[in-house]
Amino acid sequence: MGLELKEVGKRIPHTLLVRLEALYDTLKSAEKKAVDLLIKEPEYFVNSTIVETAEKAGCSEATLVRLARKLGFEGYPALKNYLLESSRDNPVELYEGIKREDSIEDIVNKIFESSIQTLKDTLNSISIEDYIKAVDCISSASKILFIGVGDAYPVALSGCQRFLRIGFTAYASADFDTQLIYTTQLTANDVVIAISHSGRTKTILDVVKYARNLGIKIISITNFPLSPLAKHSDIVLLTAAFTGQVGKEIITKRIAEMCILESLFISVLLKREEIFASSLEKSNSAVNINKL
Repeated sequence: MGLELKEVGKRIPHTLLVRLEALYDTLKSAEKKAVDLLIKEPEYFVNSTIVETAEKAGCSEATLVRLARKLGFEGYPALKNYLLESSRDNPVELYEGIKREDSIEDIVNKIFESSIQTLKDTLNSISIEDYIKAVDCISSASKILFIGVGDAYPVALSGCQRFLRIGFTAYASADFDTQLIYTTQLTANDVVIAISHSGRTKTILDVVKYARNLGIKIISITNFPLSPLAKHSDIVLLTAAFTGQVGKEIITKRIAEMCILESLFISVLLKREEIFASSLEKSNSAVNINKL
């Protein structure tokens, strides 16, 4: 968003900042004007009428209503009430990003604090209803394809290995052609789990679209609820990783993704423990061969 979020966090509720970060780039220009005013003058939002706020922001009243709903509120009054109630508390700040002038101690502290905050925000961002749907969807499948590219691929591979241990036929590959080939081995009862922080990786989208044409269920793990990947998914599990380091790389995105996959693995295992327990015991015995 190009905002000084550490300063903004002193005036805007932390949970709302997370939502704004996730949606900002997908908003229309008029909606961005409304957000910019909200960020700069949250007190004005609380103390002004919708007509006054629309005029000051340079947008329509309908835009304010639409923005409030995109942020998860029933309407503009609900957004105002949320801001009013939250102003009475001490909001948690978004953790400050790493800067080139930071000391070694600062860098270590910021990375750990950022990771902790990201996990808390991700926990608050996940829809439990969607999470349960994902667990049910995976539990009823026999095959799972995990897809991710770049540094998302190790996350996908880790998920693949976890589900292999309890008897699923699971696939993962960093190669686009191989991902497509694996997709042909799936049926409509199986699942593709797509991992993309931005939700805009072309090859991931191409595999997802191909799988959907075959009637295969898509579970996505992404940071942005209105991203192309989210729009082409049956179930979306949101991360909330926004604090970056030098070069704008997001530090903690993969940690949140790994935690979601681990949670899915444990949930599926416990849901059908009578079926998976034997496979897990055999897998654990096998990997013990590699231990001294």
